Amino acid sequence: MVRLCFVDASGGEREVNAQVGQSVMEAALGGGVADILADCGGSLSCATCHVHVAREWLDRVGTASDDEKVMLEMAIDPDETSRLSCQIIITDELDGLALNLPASQI
Repeated sequence: MVRLCFVDASGGEREVNAQVGQSVMEAALGGGVADILADCGGSLSCATCHVHVAREWLDRVGTASDDEKVMLEMAIDPDETSRLSCQIIITDELDGLALNLPASQI
């Protein structure tokens, strides 16, 4: 299992166990992370699974595809650390990944 740490806008933390090969979004939904709405179910057609990747993890997570970048333009307050959690696939190297949740997805 790979551990993910979600930090909400008020600083509260929720640790979730994830399986290699699933998306961060799937792990968040399965782990009860309420701030991940995932309205499109992971089909890259909304931005309601937006997360901010902790800076120390950016290299390991990788960069957004061009299609993801287009969708991130619809997110609230995107920045250089923004990713859609449906597009981050869990690997063993992401054990301990820290993700900051935006104050709002809508």
